[in-house]
Amino acid sequence: MSVRPNEPPRDVVAEPTPRSLRLGSHFDTREALRNAQRQAQERNLRDTLIVDVDAHHYETESWEEIVEYLEDPVLRHLATASGVTALNGQNPLMPAQPGGNQDVAGRITRYPLRRFETVEEGEHRDTVLVKRAMDMIGVDFQIVFPTPMLALGLHPQPDVEVALARAYGRWITERVCANEPRIKTMLYLPFNEPEASLRLVEEFADAPGVVGFMVTAVRYKPVHHNSYMALYRAIEETGMPLGFHAGYTWLDRSMEQLNKFMSVHALGFAFFNMVHLTNWVVNGLPERFPDLPVLWIESGLAWVPFLMQRLDSEYMMRTSEAPLLKRRPSEYMRDMYFTSQPMEYTNVAALETTFDMIDAPNQLMYSSDYPHWDFDLPSVIYDLPFLDDAGRKSILGGNAQRLFSLDPAEIGRPELSVAKPR
Repeated sequence: MSVRPNEPPRDVVAEPTPRSLRLGSHFDTREALRNAQRQAQERNLRDTLIVDVDAHHYETESWEEIVEYLEDPVLRHLATASGVTALNGQNPLMPAQPGGNQDVAGRITRYPLRRFETVEEGEHRDTVLVKRAMDMIGVDFQIVFPTPMLALGLHPQPDVEVALARAYGRWITERVCANEPRIKTMLYLPFNEPEASLRLVEEFADAPGVVGFMVTAVRYKPVHHNSYMALYRAIEETGMPLGFHAGYTWLDRSMEQLNKFMSVHALGFAFFNMVHLTNWVVNGLPERFPDLPVLWIESGLAWVPFLMQRLDSEYMMRTSEAPLLKRRPSEYMRDMYFTSQPMEYTNVAALETTFDMIDAPNQLMYSSDYPHWDFDLPSVIYDLPFLDDAGRKSILGGNAQRLFSLDPAEIGRPELSVAKPR
């Protein structure tokens, strides 16, 4: 058989060896984040409480464990029948995401090499990898979200979303959070089924590590529909926040016009949260549930001043269409919480104005989005020239400590307490 120069034979599977790509003799999160550790040391961040409000793991790397919790034997068989690709999570239960090339652009090495990272026998792999990243970045608490499951909002079978949400909830609380107090979670809600979401809140509100509940923003269910009112009331009664985690999809008719991944990524992560936030405010949900904290995750910040001004302008001309509102939309938004990543800092003056408009010292919380290609280190907040020391500490950890009722004494660091828990 003849082959072209430098081309493997066609009957041989060509796979890049880890040695040809990795930095050292083996791949290790601690090696990949060595510069992050240096940054934390240079800024003496060890003396500051740092809470990472949005980080990720690849739950499909623990797929065999998670599917054990699927109660439907047919779904459990489907989940394992064709195996799973650990990084993109494609299997019979996960919806496909066309054009999702985050693993081949940007800071690429972590994606193809994660599967080569090892842990000691008897250690839980997900827990170890999360803790390695936390230690190198300098994080005390980390709220961890799934990754492939963030696409479940578009699943054509709502019962599959429900089954996976409950299985994941049991897995992460029993096998991860119960054994590591530094790792927390805002539990995934199968929002396509309001009653099932309510049952999960009732079942998991007191589960280990649960500090809130999360809806994936890429979906087409209006948040103001009456079927969700009992769910919101139940979350409000727990005292925990409800978060909307942003995302993207090339399947949206508007996004189909975009021909570059950077375009759909730039717009998608803001667009879907803009829709849900607009519905949330204009339909008076802040008045109906005044004690329910709402958090907008991984949308960046640049869109918030635009939406504040846009909604205020429309509202002042058409107040009759929002009869439940007692204040301007921007005032309700100023009471909401936002995560920092990916923070747009190319124009420092505009960023400072944004911080002022959203009351950042009280409402903004640091997030890394690690291990994704556009992740931010704590230095992104620490180095902002317009923040004073109190503002830095509040955004890096104090606001999250207050919102999620975190206790640094739980992890053996009571000296880091910077805010009185709720």
